[in-house]
Amino acid sequence: MPDAQAVATAVADLVCQAQQAALRKPLGLATGRTMEPVYAALRLQLGRLSPEKQQAIRDGWLSFNLDEYVGLAADDPRSFAAFMADQLQRPLGLRADQVRLPDGLAADPQAEAHRYATALAAAGGLGLQLLGLGGNGHVGFNEPPCGAQSPCRCLELSPATRTQNAGAFGGDAGAVPARAITLGLVEILAAERILLVVTGAAKAGILRRVLEEPPHDNLPASWLQGHPAVTVIADAAALAG
Repeated sequence: MPDAQAVATAVADLVCQAQQAALRKPLGLATGRTMEPVYAALRLQLGRLSPEKQQAIRDGWLSFNLDEYVGLAADDPRSFAAFMADQLQRPLGLRADQVRLPDGLAADPQAEAHRYATALAAAGGLGLQLLGLGGNGHVGFNEPPCGAQSPCRCLELSPATRTQNAGAFGGDAGAVPARAITLGLVEILAAERILLVVTGAAKAGILRRVLEEPPHDNLPASWLQGHPAVTVIADAAALAG
């Protein structure tokens, strides 16, 4: 793809198609800067559909996000729940229970991770999963080292990830929560289809490693190579590594 906007349009088109399928599993969603133009393009594309098709999508919508920070309430503007409410839930007229995320304020985060994984399994598992790519090769918050059998869990975030996500916290990596709940590679790799969305020159080096190195624990995204239906959608800058 020539640029990030072309990537966003292509991803939104695939999501729009998936959400119009007669039989579909829940949609797996991600957050972060890479996804902002994707969700903007998705809002635009869904808005072009007939009122009947829009309503059918609203009625049948069920999505599970990859992760949430531990210690942030859903209405905290820095939480991923707030991000999703701004990007999709409110603009599309969806109920809060249709756009699901882990509860960052759960008294027992590990128990909450188990509850979340159980809810996803009860809903049929993931159909189409969107993934961004972390600078250290993480997907979701599956930090290296991470094996392909890692389940949904609460974990410690690496300094690199906290630095990468500091923008939403006034640029202060120390203000980024130290822990998060994330779907594991077990749940991600069980999705029917995966879209790995990568944009920008800063991701070129890590994307090349993910595509070329044999799968290993220190590069969690490399485990995607074993999935039968992964599509990488990247812009020219990300592919220049």
